[in-house]
Amino acid sequence: MKVAKSDWQGVILVCGKCSRKVDGGFGPKGRTPLAKLLRKLAGKGRKARAGVVESRCLKLCPKNAVTVVDSRRPGEWLVIAPGEPIDELAARVGLG
Repeated sequence: MKVAKSDWQGVILVCGKCSRKVDGGFGPKGRTPLAKLLRKLAGKGRKARAGVVESRCLKLCPKNAVTVVDSRRPGEWLVIAPGEPIDELAARVGLG
C-alpha cells in the first residue's frame, strides 16, 4: 500500500447541486462558483491548508444559497447566500 502525504488540516464540502442552482453567484462580479473561490484561498492541491471538495447534493437545499460543511465542525452546516463576504466564511473554516 502506498501513502500520499498531504498538508490538509480538514476538508470543506460544498454542495454541487446548490452551486449549480445559484449559477456561480460569488466573487467580485457574482459569476464565480463558491468552491472555486475557496480553493483559491486554501492553496494548491496537497499543499493546501484544507481540501475543498464539491460534493453531490447534501439534502439541505436552501433557497438561493449554497450549503457548506467543514469537516472540523461536522455538526454546524453553513448556508451561504450569494453576495455574503467570502472573508468571513474563509475565517470561519480556517482559510483566512
